Amino acid sequence: MTTRPDYVYVTYIASTPDAVWQALVDPEVTARYWSGMKASGPPHVNVSDWEAGSRWEHRRADESATVDIAGTVVESSPPRRLVLTWARPAEFDDPAMHSRVTMDIEPVADGTVRLTVIHDDLLKDPKMLAGISGGWPVVLANLKSLLETGRALPGTSAAG
Repeated sequence: MTTRPDYVYVTYIASTPDAVWQALVDPEVTARYWSGMKASGPPHVNVSDWEAGSRWEHRRADESATVDIAGTVVESSPPRRLVLTWARPAEFDDPAMHSRVTMDIEPVADGTVRLTVIHDDLLKDPKMLAGISGGWPVVLANLKSLLETGRALPGTSAAG
């Protein structure tokens, strides 16, 4: 039996499910905490209408607006669950090259949310696994900091 590597990240955020959801889908908010796949990368925005079946894009928030990752919204259940396919733009038309990101938002106490991000189906692309293993912790720490303090972490390009 072949197993596929999964990347799982769980964080607790002093926030509400609605605020976390909004931070995941609002391009103006994503630009404040997404630093790309490396802490030294340019800030990014995530753009879509966030309806199941729609395309979404992870674009650089600079004049180039280069799309670094693209995919399809598989499931959109605000403010609880967002599931996306994830691929390099050149591989967008090849579903066999897509991985999947599931974001579950669960209230765990009054004013506290557990955000679980599972990035799976990564066996076909070890370079993607290596990249997201360094990228997700920075992005999600920035998201947590932004929602709790109003700013992303200092020392990252998204801290702006």
